[in-house]
Amino acid sequence: MGDLGVGVAILALLFALLLTGLWIFVAILLTGAAILYFVSSFSLPRIGLNMYPILMTKLTSYDFASLPLFVWMAEIIFRSRISDGIFQGLAPWLTRVPGRLLHVNVLGCGLFGSVSGSSAATCATIAKIALPELKRRGYDERVALGSLAGAATLGILIPPSITMVIYALAADVSLVRLFLAGFLPGLLVILLYSGYIAVWALLHPDRMPPRESSTTFRERIVATKHLFPTFALILGIVVVLVMGWVSPSECAAVGVAGAFVLAWLSGGFTWNSFKQSITGTVQISCMIVLILAASAFMSSALSYSGLPAKLAGWVGSLDLSTWALIAVLLLIYAILGTAVDGVSLIVLTMPVVLPLVIQAKIDLIWFGIFMILVIEMSEVTPPVGFSLFVLQAMSGRDSFYVGAAALPFFILLAVAVALITVFPQIVMVLPDAAFAR
Repeated sequence: MGDLGVGVAILALLFALLLTGLWIFVAILLTGAAILYFVSSFSLPRIGLNMYPILMTKLTSYDFASLPLFVWMAEIIFRSRISDGIFQGLAPWLTRVPGRLLHVNVLGCGLFGSVSGSSAATCATIAKIALPELKRRGYDERVALGSLAGAATLGILIPPSITMVIYALAADVSLVRLFLAGFLPGLLVILLYSGYIAVWALLHPDRMPPRESSTTFRERIVATKHLFPTFALILGIVVVLVMGWVSPSECAAVGVAGAFVLAWLSGGFTWNSFKQSITGTVQISCMIVLILAASAFMSSALSYSGLPAKLAGWVGSLDLSTWALIAVLLLIYAILGTAVDGVSLIVLTMPVVLPLVIQAKIDLIWFGIFMILVIEMSEVTPPVGFSLFVLQAMSGRDSFYVGAAALPFFILLAVAVALITVFPQIVMVLPDAAFAR
């Protein structure tokens, strides 16, 4: 069986295990073990010896410290009902916009993604705040889940982003230029998502809740006061991070402290709410971290098999034109990204792919944004994307339902990739302008 056939078999095995109803992280672990056993010829004891240090390293990683803190922040906001203010403040302004409060998912993920730099934290945080409120107000669950799955990926596209940092180091490019290059593509993705939601709402008015009563401009201004607590919290996190007063992990602790202050001022946060926020944080954080740790083991198994490097080498042997090279890399990265996290994907393939990109005279800053968009696609690739795993666990829906909900947003990401390929100025205009002499 060729390398491409092995890759397809791995995805088929993972999908089959998920269909059995196994816990997601167990299915991923078993798939990784199967790769080591059948592809790399590891013995069962050696598989166990390989699995233990990887899982322990990931589960005790300092980089993960921000994840439960951001989740706790979301739990505090949710339990104190501060999240109601987001919808009360935005609802009067969105009554005339097709899709209305469904746009909160996209805008919320865009704002929070710029703070957290993590798709996992963005997905879990906004889902915890928005999903219950949208369901209570009667919005379509499928579109709500799909927009969350797609918009959560903005966490690695809108700076600051850990994935961007890793790529900048691997490709030896300016991190500042790469950060600047991410803003307009991030805005493009937000506009594509909001545009889809608006068109869907116009085509399916029967699946939208009854329109709320119209408000005057003065009433909208007054309602905006409900947004101040949340915007103050996000602004505070951005300021302390940009000023360099705290690290990304420490800024999550600032977010928790700010959420506590706002909850206390709102008067709606009780001792029982505090205990519930702790319980909810532990449950959600354990679920996400276990999936991340299992994914790290599967990434390690794939690196032992040499499959990512072999596929990249196979691409190099085809002697493709620039456009054909981009198309094949899009396909390969989209497939590998369903089984390998973004950071590992960059580290494993850059040594082989980078010379091909340089030889084809493709700008490395542009290629970095291209890679990140493709990694975003892989996170919402039905039915095995990472964001889908998180939402599947949080919503209680099966992989078919969540995957079908995310499919339109996967297609929109593909459209975004096509647009930056045809119009590379979308990526390059800001870094070129900033560094023009």
